[in-house]
Amino acid sequence: MRNDYRARNHPAWWAFLVHRLSGLALSLFLPFHFWALGNALQGEARLDTLLKWTEQPLVKFAETMLILLLAAHLSGGLRLLALEFLPWRGWQKTLLAWAAGVALAVGLAFALVL
Repeated sequence: MRNDYRARNHPAWWAFLVHRLSGLALSLFLPFHFWALGNALQGEARLDTLLKWTEQPLVKFAETMLILLLAAHLSGGLRLLALEFLPWRGWQKTLLAWAAGVALAVGLAFALVL
């Protein structure tokens, strides 16, 4: 039991978890995205209604979280590619920190632009 806890408290395990959960959350978002695109194709009035709805603070917050999820998933995927194809085995924690930092910076930058 003790070794199991240490394995799950490792930074690489947390990177694995964030990458998988962000991918799952993004896959759950896709049907809503396609629904919104379908509404936009049904005419200008439907698109205007949808755009007005997106001005709500909760939707803006969800949009920011979506960008953060995208950045986390992208940087986690790049980290995995680097670990697989580059000979930097000793740099795993550094790559993990960079991936997390880039994801956070992109999410915060998007939030500041809103």
